[in-house]
Amino acid sequence: MSRNAKINALLLLAVAALAVLPLVLGLGDHKEEPFAGADAEAETAITEIEPDYEPWFSPLYEPPSGEIESALFAVQAALGAGVLAYYFGLRRGRRQGEERTAAVLRDTPESD
Repeated sequence: MSRNAKINALLLLAVAALAVLPLVLGLGDHKEEPFAGADAEAETAITEIEPDYEPWFSPLYEPPSGEIESALFAVQAALGAGVLAYYFGLRRGRRQGEERTAAVLRDTPESD
């Protein structure tokens, strides 16, 4: 196993542990919504500190349900991952093309 493969396997294991450990350890069992998003946590904290607080603006679009909101978030994450994958793939392809061109030029005998 190469060094890069070992590093990738360790990173994958770390990500899996970060996803599974909170569930296994029951870190959210004492809450009504154990794994609510940071927005909900912030809203709760703000209303505890300042009960009369009014937001500066309202959302442009309010999804009819939490499932639709989650689906839109997943689509947004997938699009972002697709853009990043395209960018890194394009960079790698360009680099490989430059390396191939340099190899061909290096291996081609010069003509007078």
